[in-house]
Amino acid sequence: MTAQRGGFSTRIGFILAAAGSAVGLGNIWKFPFEVGKGGGAAFVVMYLAFCFILCFPVMVAEISIGRKTQLNPVGAFKSLGYKRWSIIGYLGLASGILILSFYNVVAAWAFGYFIDILNGQFSVGGEAFGAYTADWIKIGGYAVIFMIGTAFVVSKGISGGIEKAAKILMPTLFIMILGLIVYAMTLPNAMEGLKFYLVPEFSEITGPVVYSALGQAFFSLSLGMGALITYGSYVAKDNNIVSSAASITLVDVGVAVLAGFMIFPFVFSQGIEPNGGPGLIFATLPGVFQSLGDVLGIVVGALFFLLLSFAAFTSTISLLEVPTAYVVDEHKVSRTKACWGVAIAIFVVGIPSLLSYGASESLGEFIQLPGTDNPMPFLDFVGVIANDTFLPLGGFLIAVFTIYVWRKENFNKELAEGDAEIKGSWLQSYVNFALSYICPILLGVIFIVTVFDKFFGVKLMSMLLG
Repeated sequence: MTAQRGGFSTRIGFILAAAGSAVGLGNIWKFPFEVGKGGGAAFVVMYLAFCFILCFPVMVAEISIGRKTQLNPVGAFKSLGYKRWSIIGYLGLASGILILSFYNVVAAWAFGYFIDILNGQFSVGGEAFGAYTADWIKIGGYAVIFMIGTAFVVSKGISGGIEKAAKILMPTLFIMILGLIVYAMTLPNAMEGLKFYLVPEFSEITGPVVYSALGQAFFSLSLGMGALITYGSYVAKDNNIVSSAASITLVDVGVAVLAGFMIFPFVFSQGIEPNGGPGLIFATLPGVFQSLGDVLGIVVGALFFLLLSFAAFTSTISLLEVPTAYVVDEHKVSRTKACWGVAIAIFVVGIPSLLSYGASESLGEFIQLPGTDNPMPFLDFVGVIANDTFLPLGGFLIAVFTIYVWRKENFNKELAEGDAEIKGSWLQSYVNFALSYICPILLGVIFIVTVFDKFFGVKLMSMLLG
């Protein structure tokens, strides 16, 4: 590890930073409405299984590649002697840039809701949410604030910026979630919400539900975008990669599961349908908070959207670090210049996403994909390209590369650097087996199903599983 690049000063700092990368809007915003659409507890069971069966081995592979090479995702594959495979790094780089370009906009929505509710303003319902997102000057201002905050942390380096922020943000995030859970449990019908969330109805499981659980598990852990290769490159050789990956997975899954304990009592206390989709958080929950009264509603509502903003912030930091590390490593630019230059460029790339939710009709109806009823906004389309398509392809290629190109022996040797006891263990055997067969097959299926579904309107998963 070079002095110029820096590194994590402690193992817990790495775990919290990497977990912060994984923990984000996907855990607190997307996970609950996916659970609602997927029928409740049966979706949760599948999600948890996929996190450890599918995601954990890919995470181990990504961190191993990063630590071995001490480089960004593009430089890592070149350093290992496989220049052509650096396409994986470029794919991850493109994914991170695209995701941050629209993620910063959604983060701005959350931060804006926090500010508005703190001032006693509740945007309740779909129309109010639409009017809110259409105010591009206001949202743009919040997006600028969010990007400046992200760039400030990343510009300070690994131990002095990212690690220090993670040690503050992650414990605070857990405390806020636990506080909101305690309050949510006091609401009427809270137990009905928990029953929906915790008691599986396996008759609800269909092909699309399985596919959604598989996708949510993979995407919620920030895999396939180079973030964990980048963070792994700042890890010391004596770090136990397997146990660190297990801790990161547990923290990420824990936040998602806790989010359900918070959201569903809120939802059921007001008799709201839990399958409300993305609008569940931004269009529906403000009404729940408003119904609590002037003082309590402001306190609980503001705390919730501050929590959402914190979760988004931990992810925007890792998303910005990936292209920043690339510019620093490959083009020998100082971290400060690289970070601020990249942040400005990504903000500009995100302007069409900012305008696509009400400010511009053409961007709001940007494209109608086959098999869909309505055109989708530019922001949603970028999500389909990056989240739904690039990430599973990146994960598939990482699994194939690790076992069949870099070779199993070299991978296992890197794992043993920080954990001599893993050699010949059942855990090593499982990770090897999963990366050899389970991950390539499942991620390959996700990628193929997504391409046929989104771009050709062919519902393969429904055809296969009913």
